[in-house]
Amino acid sequence: MKKTVVFDAADYLDSEEVIAEYLNVALASEHPDLFLQAIADVAKARGMAQLAKDTGLGRESLYKALAPGAKPRYDTVLKLLRALGVEMHMSPAVREA
Repeated sequence: MKKTVVFDAADYLDSEEVIAEYLNVALASEHPDLFLQAIADVAKARGMAQLAKDTGLGRESLYKALAPGAKPRYDTVLKLLRALGVEMHMSPAVREA
């Protein structure tokens, strides 16, 4: 009998470089929920209680903001990213000829 283990991305987010790449890949997706899920995974890896403290958001508000289908405000997303130690940067889109 084979034993299965539930995959949890937070278990693998163990360096700044891995976290930044994980968030970049999620941000490049056409699905905004994927980016929020990636932020939630990083938050879990770092500790939700600490993130709530660092952002000034209550834990309940934090969970609501990162829930599937949530539509958090832009300033909330920025607070979360800053507290997680990452920044967003823009670059020109590559257009196909």
